Amino acid sequence: MTSDFITLPDGVRLRYTQEGPESGPNVVFIPGWVQTAAQFKKQAAHFRGKFRVTTYDHRGHGESDKPAFGYRVTRLAADLDSLLAQLDLRDVTLVGHSMGSSVIWAHWDLFAHDRVGKVVLVDQAPAITVDPSWTPEQAAAAGSVFPVGQRFELARALRGPEWRAAWEGLTRSFFSPGVAAEDLEWTLAQQMKASRETAAALFLDHGAMDWRDVVPRIDVPALVVGARGSLFPPQGMEWVGRQIPGARFVMFEKEEGGSHFMFWENPDKFNRILEEFLLE
Repeated sequence: MTSDFITLPDGVRLRYTQEGPESGPNVVFIPGWVQTAAQFKKQAAHFRGKFRVTTYDHRGHGESDKPAFGYRVTRLAADLDSLLAQLDLRDVTLVGHSMGSSVIWAHWDLFAHDRVGKVVLVDQAPAITVDPSWTPEQAAAAGSVFPVGQRFELARALRGPEWRAAWEGLTRSFFSPGVAAEDLEWTLAQQMKASRETAAALFLDHGAMDWRDVVPRIDVPALVVGARGSLFPPQGMEWVGRQIPGARFVMFEKEEGGSHFMFWENPDKFNRILEEFLLE
């Protein structure tokens, strides 16, 4: 296993880890909002026997540098592009969970795709904020869950005196109701390696994005994963699956750990479907 840093053009250092045979197919796991590379440990342990597994922490997250700037999805996409180039990763499968999928969409929109062989999009609505002009059906189809004002309210709460309650409440919504207390506590400890300001600024930017014009332009093999027990309406991931030509779509049911964090709650199924896709 190799753990080291790359230095981005703006001087920020990103911490990354690589495991598995150097000759193995490249898989890069991209974490979501305030998540860390460590939260893919159940996937890294499974795939490192056959694949070259790369995980990393976004700027401001985990063990990466924590500058006071750059907390936009487009900046994170540029960081990803630097990671792929500096590690010279080719024919890569990008696996993005939650906001990590938005980072993939931003990267697809802004950068060349010559290093990307496949993409895996895990439970991220293409537009998480509800347009007030939409019908409920239109909002569900986009996977939208936050009214416009709620996005700003949550950011304000993360910056305010009751920040911990706001953060913990949102994190609980990522999991099934019966999640083990130690899993929730460990996840919160990982998340809170990011500052409150980082969490608020990135949430505001992430929540403003609408990637529906990017999704249909993806022209590499894709696996799309949704969850009935997610905080996002499942129709959003169904829409994503229909928009990408030839995409494989898998929905986790509530009773099989089908929360926003299904890759953590049901790693056996998640790893199986991901491995099947990687080997196709």
